[in-house]
Amino acid sequence: MATRSSPLSGRTTVVTGAARGLGAALAREFSARGGRVALLGHEKAALDAVAASLPGPTLSVEADVTDVDALRTAARQIRRLGRPSVVVANAGIAEGGPFASSDPATWSRVIEVNLVGSANTARVFLPDLVATAGHFLQVASLASIGAAPLMSAYCAAKSGVEAFAHALRAEVAHEGVSVGIAYLNWIDTDMVRDADRYAVLRELRAHMPPLARRVMAADMVAARLVRSVERRRTAVYAPAWLRLTQPVRAAMPPVVLRLSRRELPRLQQRQPWQHTGPLGAGGEADRAAARSTA
Repeated sequence: MATRSSPLSGRTTVVTGAARGLGAALAREFSARGGRVALLGHEKAALDAVAASLPGPTLSVEADVTDVDALRTAARQIRRLGRPSVVVANAGIAEGGPFASSDPATWSRVIEVNLVGSANTARVFLPDLVATAGHFLQVASLASIGAAPLMSAYCAAKSGVEAFAHALRAEVAHEGVSVGIAYLNWIDTDMVRDADRYAVLRELRAHMPPLARRVMAADMVAARLVRSVERRRTAVYAPAWLRLTQPVRAAMPPVVLRLSRRELPRLQQRQPWQHTGPLGAGGEADRAAARSTA
């Protein structure tokens, strides 16, 4: 049942990467608060299925966030639902493996989808957010704060989106637009489940402190993020303890370096490192879409 007391009730929200995982959970949460939800991403059939499950007005639009023209076309369709006052840049992909032997095209695609795609999303929908004095939520990661080995593209991209969101916030605050950053740890999505199939990535997570390797349900994370949008927060953390990493983030690279020097040779000796390729069904869908337009 819709939460009619929510400030999001009757407002239009755009969620990118909404076909599954956190994006689909966010769409459900916004809709439960009485909002009109536009789902954007690859896989029209999956987007339609999510949209059909929502209680309120919805629209699903297939578009690649790295294609500005496709995003502009999508924005024109979405405005029929109502001019967006919330935009969530959630679309993202990941791949794992050693940088030196990584495929340059795959590595660059992670940067393009996560970082350039987020910037494209903001570029296209900023006029709507200015008109509605709206809120832009950038989905970042613990990887924005502390980079990890064998995930160089993802860490670079998530550090980039954090910096982008900080810069954007300073540019648009005087126009009444607020910008939030969501710092997230492990979430129960197909991307994380796929990563766990690879021994070295699974082992690296196992060496994190118990609290840091806990996996959260996507619906729980989505509820926290939507509450932050209602309050127009500049930062939201899931789990909440992640905020404690901010004051000590300068100390994290040396800690990761010491752990990597000790553990990576042992892991490599046990099983040769392998490249994962795009992780999860979302990563595979992005690769298929990129091939179809090549």
